[in-house]
Amino acid sequence: MKKYLKIALAALAMVVLTTSCLKDLDVEPLDENLPVATNVFDSPEAYMQALAKLYASYAVSGQEGPSGKPDIEGIDEGFSNYLRQYWNAQQLSTDEAVMAWNDATIKDFHWQTWAPNDVFIAALYARVFYTISISNEYIRNAAGKEEYKEFLAEARFIRAHSYWHALDLFGSPGFVTEDDAPGAFFPRQIGRTELFNYIESELKAIENDLGNPRFMYGRADKAAAWMLMAKLYLNAEVYTGQNRYADAVTYLEKVLDAGYTLAPAYSDNFMADNHTSPEMIFSINYDGEFTRSFGGMVYLIHAAIGGTMPADEFGVGGGWGGLRTTKAFVQKFYPDVVNGIYSTPRPRNYKNSYPVIYVPGNYMIPEWDPANSAQLASVNSDGNYEGYIWVEAGKEFKFTDGPSWDVNYGDDGFDGTLDPGGANIIPAETGYYKLNVNLNDLTYTMVKTDWGIIGSATEGLWDYDQNMTYDPATGLWNAILDLTAGEVKFRANDGWDINYGDSGLDGILDAGGDNIAIPEAGTYVFAMKLGTPDYTYSITRTAFDKRAMFWTDGQTLEINDIGQFTEGYAITKFKNVNKDGSPARFPHPDYVCTDYPVFRLADAYLMYAEAVKRGGGGSESRALELVNQLRTRAYGAADGNITGGELTLDFILDERARELYWEGHRRTDLIRYDKFTTSAYLWPWKGKVPNGTATGSFRNLYPIPAAEMSANPNLQQNTGY
Repeated sequence: MKKYLKIALAALAMVVLTTSCLKDLDVEPLDENLPVATNVFDSPEAYMQALAKLYASYAVSGQEGPSGKPDIEGIDEGFSNYLRQYWNAQQLSTDEAVMAWNDATIKDFHWQTWAPNDVFIAALYARVFYTISISNEYIRNAAGKEEYKEFLAEARFIRAHSYWHALDLFGSPGFVTEDDAPGAFFPRQIGRTELFNYIESELKAIENDLGNPRFMYGRADKAAAWMLMAKLYLNAEVYTGQNRYADAVTYLEKVLDAGYTLAPAYSDNFMADNHTSPEMIFSINYDGEFTRSFGGMVYLIHAAIGGTMPADEFGVGGGWGGLRTTKAFVQKFYPDVVNGIYSTPRPRNYKNSYPVIYVPGNYMIPEWDPANSAQLASVNSDGNYEGYIWVEAGKEFKFTDGPSWDVNYGDDGFDGTLDPGGANIIPAETGYYKLNVNLNDLTYTMVKTDWGIIGSATEGLWDYDQNMTYDPATGLWNAILDLTAGEVKFRANDGWDINYGDSGLDGILDAGGDNIAIPEAGTYVFAMKLGTPDYTYSITRTAFDKRAMFWTDGQTLEINDIGQFTEGYAITKFKNVNKDGSPARFPHPDYVCTDYPVFRLADAYLMYAEAVKRGGGGSESRALELVNQLRTRAYGAADGNITGGELTLDFILDERARELYWEGHRRTDLIRYDKFTTSAYLWPWKGKVPNGTATGSFRNLYPIPAAEMSANPNLQQNTGY
């Protein structure tokens, strides 16, 4: 179910009962031509369409995406989208995300200063119970119909999933099921333990009726139910005060043995074709053609783009400049980071329109084709051209003044003088050659170069170079070095005749230019691309963990003003392009095809390890093996693997952040570890203090919205509000 079915089920929105007091509700529409429950559920196709509506309630917010015919009146559709509001509640309230916008009370999430009249919390509560209500209506109509048993089980899963959100976020919400016929009444409030037991009983009741794991992408199957059950049990001490870690292990073992595998690359799970990932267990699906919304994944991709970030690299037409992360989260990958992860600026004027000449030869493919050959550029437009080429011994080349052979030069005597139509030039050795051509006096030079890095930040100081290696496949000179705070430059052949710095720190190398500052000690990855001017480079501090997806160009590590997008590192995790770099199936500047991973196998690996470490039984060796599988993928080798002694609960919490950030788990994880509101863990602007401070423990639950409290006298507000 990559695309939700096209739906026109206004009746579901009309006949459902929310948790508010619904006075004078006429559940039959006055227009006899509009659909109602009695004629919506009149065919197998209708039941499938109605089921699709239940799934779609997470992704879209009305009958006509991205807006029009909203499910809930009186609130902006994109603003009130289920996934968007759930993500805000789970992520903006933690160390993993901050928001620059001034929309209503949005910053109160990160500050942990929300109140019962918060419009975002009201929107989230309404969305949760809208999905519960339309699920109730579906269940009411499908109950007892054997031919729809699997559909019915999926509807009950969706309801249980939303009730789990209510349990986790609000504790003791209002409660309605299919047994509560639509009408004007005050729903009762259910206690947290009772709601836990209800969700548990529902999942056990439907387990055998759901499809087998991976029977159809995007639909709830047995593995999705096992994951939800494991989530319930892993957090049972928070919800009920009772330890259920052994039960969590039992259900996680079912998931682990269900045939899912890790995607080859971590990033495969967050691209426009992530429906092909073998580790996706349950997802909220998006399609740039059929599921359009200004919430959900459209929000997560667009709002995370701003500053110097090129939107086209993310497969969209522009950024909204809102979401980024805090230093506390960056330190999960760079524990000792102080001044920032140094990353050179992206060149603003890369490949300026300089005059060029061409260097065809048989050293490259296609051979002897000027139009597709390397080029030399005249940066000053003065007849002097420069550039670099890689040539193997015995290969040949010439120069042409255009992408054809009309005017070409060789060297008849191999004496540095160019001859029109002259002999091919044949370097004596394989190497990376710096070529300079003067067409004013028809001379040229070629110097074989090997490159290194020198400076006060290096082990050799200014005395000797740290060697770089050349990769002919990429055309890059590379090095990985442990540096101290100081300065560096690039130079050729262990001498100063050819050296580059960066005057102006614009990401473009200048001959004899300024030293490049390294702000603090760490391991850095160097890449230098010469070829045709402009010459460029990058120096990036690395964690060797490919999950560290930060955009640092133009961003500061510290956040002094939470309202400035450029303060705090940006996150580049979600993209609307395919994993091979090709456009999404339905490319669009606004809408995306990237699905949201609700449950994936990596989460199950870490949940299993945690449940084992918390005394739930299972296998310590299997737990370690699963965690190291994730780290092997993250590091590309076993370099990041840990020992059994290092597999502690605190390590697992940090590893969950590294693996699962921005996937909607962080608030729940921090509460389970008693670090969400306490002083045991602080992050920037927690409690509306720059360095963070503890907040009231009552904020482990969100308040029941004030409007809901006013409408239903059966409800009691959560303590502290």
